[in-house]
Amino acid sequence: MAQLWGGRFTKETDQLVYNFNASISFDQKFYKQDIRGSIAHVTMLASVGVLTEEERDQIIDGLKGISKDIQTGAVEITSEYEDIHSFVEANLIDRIGDVGKKLHTGRSRNDQVALDMKLYTRDEIVDIKYLLKELMETLHRIMKEHIDTFMPGFTHLQKAQPVTLAHHVGAYMEMFKRDYSRLTDIYDRMNYCPLGAGALAGTTYPLDREQTASLLNFYGPTLNSMDSVSDRDYVIELLSALSTIMMHLSRFSEEVIIWNSNEYKFVSIDDGFSTGSSIMPQKKNPDIAELVRGKTGRVYGALTSILTTMKGIPLAYNKDMQEDKELTFDAIDTVKGCISLFNGMMNTMTFNKPQMEKSTKHGFTNATDAADYLVNHGVPFRDAHGIVGQLVLLCLDKHISLDELPLDEYQKISPAFEEDIYDAISMKTCVEKRNTIGAPGRDAMKKVIAINDTYLANLK
Repeated sequence: MAQLWGGRFTKETDQLVYNFNASISFDQKFYKQDIRGSIAHVTMLASVGVLTEEERDQIIDGLKGISKDIQTGAVEITSEYEDIHSFVEANLIDRIGDVGKKLHTGRSRNDQVALDMKLYTRDEIVDIKYLLKELMETLHRIMKEHIDTFMPGFTHLQKAQPVTLAHHVGAYMEMFKRDYSRLTDIYDRMNYCPLGAGALAGTTYPLDREQTASLLNFYGPTLNSMDSVSDRDYVIELLSALSTIMMHLSRFSEEVIIWNSNEYKFVSIDDGFSTGSSIMPQKKNPDIAELVRGKTGRVYGALTSILTTMKGIPLAYNKDMQEDKELTFDAIDTVKGCISLFNGMMNTMTFNKPQMEKSTKHGFTNATDAADYLVNHGVPFRDAHGIVGQLVLLCLDKHISLDELPLDEYQKISPAFEEDIYDAISMKTCVEKRNTIGAPGRDAMKKVIAINDTYLANLK
């Protein structure tokens, strides 16, 4: 058992206790962050005279050698060590001797693990933002290509009014823009360095915490040592943001699943992002969308778990907080995989434009426009609403759309109808006359697309 403590103990830790307490099986995931933090720490120690420059260089060379050997597979991280910190320190001492024992000067595992977790989370936020940007670029392309692709808009999963595919996809574009913004906010709020907080009360060594923070690209040091080692707000915020991302992906997945069904036939998912049935040869299943929808609960579970873990912990550090890692790592990997696969599915998906327009017409999505037509011809809206309701019943009985109903049938119910009713309720007219910003009209959508052009171009 390789541990960083034990001087005051008179016997070995029980093996079951050791196994239960150990974190090496999962915290090895941030060995790069641990080594990076240690390099910054010894650089600072040398600058304030706690280490000599020679000692600093020996330690840094040793740490870089460990990192290289892990990456190439020359060194394996094993369960012989309690955690990633003891693995790195023990290997360093093996390589450079007693000088390696000075690595931990002025530092506790408490502020060390707080630093590692922040560095890892910060790196992952950058990666997730990049994946979101790629997804938004795909959606933006679809919007540009389908500004004139008519489809039904829904409320209560009932066909309501005509929109365009660009407008519908644009709704998700706005969701993912908010997701991106939330991740940026979390990054900015968490980007303060806890290293130097010690176990909970700082240290008597003359540490330059501002220098350490600068070396690690933080905005500055944290301002309270107790909060520094016990803060996991940024983990909770990240898991909340990831849960929201998954909720958005799940909603979109649900719609793709519906659109892909035989009843709708709005889309065709590329073979590379579909699966078949082991018994039914005709099947082509939207498994990616279904799995994204299913994995959403997994990420929600991580958020609920860390909230429950943190709710009863007194200041400062407690071992309960070790539970922040496995679930966070899993949630991050899950979300990154889901965004990437969903983007691939959307990027290769084809849209059945004639079927979408046909569905729009036969769903009576232009009924509101027929009522507006009557209002513009002097009929009170409440009367117009009732007249169009009668027309819908008539069309249902005849199995036709409002566009196909003969003019004489219109005029039997209301003489206000004239030949221009057909132009007034055409899909093109219904959509294009809705041109307030945010609406599906062509002019309005062009403005939004231009705004998104600028937005995507300026993303870091």
